[in-house]
Amino acid sequence: IDKFLTSQTRLVVIQRLTATRLAPWEKEPPDRWFFEANDFFGKRVGPDLISDFIVKSARSWRLESRFNFGVPYRFAAGDHLEEPEVSVAPVPAQFVQPSQRTGPPRTVGVLEFSRVAFNGPENQALVYVGVDRPDGTGAGFLVWLGRSGREWSIVDTDLLWTARP
Repeated sequence: IDKFLTSQTRLVVIQRLTATRLAPWEKEPPDRWFFEANDFFGKRVGPDLISDFIVKSARSWRLESRFNFGVPYRFAAGDHLEEPEVSVAPVPAQFVQPSQRTGPPRTVGVLEFSRVAFNGPENQALVYVGVDRPDGTGAGFLVWLGRSGREWSIVDTDLLWTARP
């Protein structure tokens, strides 16, 4: 997620349902042919990890509120923001900074995630992350993760698509 956040980010918007398509123009979830036809990660990702990703990407699932970005986040259902899941006590108007009264919060665009796939020993994971920005730009990535002990880290990322206005 750090690829998308800046010091100016004040709100992260996430699609509530997981992604099933790996590009805006795709009509179907990925299948084995999709992975065989592309050279993702130099074909270093194991077949069990790819199989789990294909199965888990076949249908959308509702994301739980378990993100920790360091900034507030809200879920979107289509083009509409859902109500906040956590309420904050109202701040009297005289205490609100002028910059907080003008315009909507700065966002990175709308993020979408696939379900996380795992290999057999559950020491590798694969997830799709996409961002659709208000200015018409965006990108989609496959993120390959590895676990050492209890710590997960990014092994590699592969760019699937970009959009420019």
